[in-house]
Amino acid sequence: MTGKKRSVGNKRSHSLRATRRVFGANIQKKRVYDPKTGTYKKMRVAASYLRTLAKQLQEG
Repeated sequence: MTGKKRSVGNKRSHSLRATRRVFGANIQKKRVYDPKTGTYKKMRVAASYLRTLAKQLQEG
């Protein structure tokens, strides 16, 4: 939904040795009500998008 992708960085040990790692987006499965059709839809969205989605559903 949001187009978020994973990002990469370094894992740092106590001795500050760097090894590559992946930061994934915080994807959640949510059941969202669609007022246009009157049905619920299952969506996979980022947690940061849930607030935006709630605002959009209140407006429309």
